[in-house]
Amino acid sequence: MNLEKVIFGFFVLLAATLNFGFFIGDLSDPTVHNVYELFAAVVINLIATVLKFGDRTQIGAVHLATSLVADLQLIAATIFWAYAEHISSEGLTGEATAGIVSLSGGALFANVVSVILLVIETVSFQRR
Repeated sequence: MNLEKVIFGFFVLLAATLNFGFFIGDLSDPTVHNVYELFAAVVINLIATVLKFGDRTQIGAVHLATSLVADLQLIAATIFWAYAEHISSEGLTGEATAGIVSLSGGALFANVVSVILLVIETVSFQRR
């Protein structure tokens, strides 16, 4: 068993599940979308991105691209949340929450693509 691949798979799957946990729920209800879960999703996605830098294969490049997309969208969602919560005079409204959750949905899609790539890579691996 390769510990490096276990850690890589762990962070890829954890990133997807944290993102899913934040995404699930009523789109415009801020009470069902926890800011700490969004923060955890951002941190774990960034860790997963760093782990993807060493792979120089074509599938590794696509893994990195999906991770960068997820990072970008989750960071944008975090900035949107901070703006709505601390700067906007309206506060965290249903519309703002819908925008934040929609951005995390895009990141979730990128994470799902990454998990699918991980499964394909695992299934196509041949022992030497």
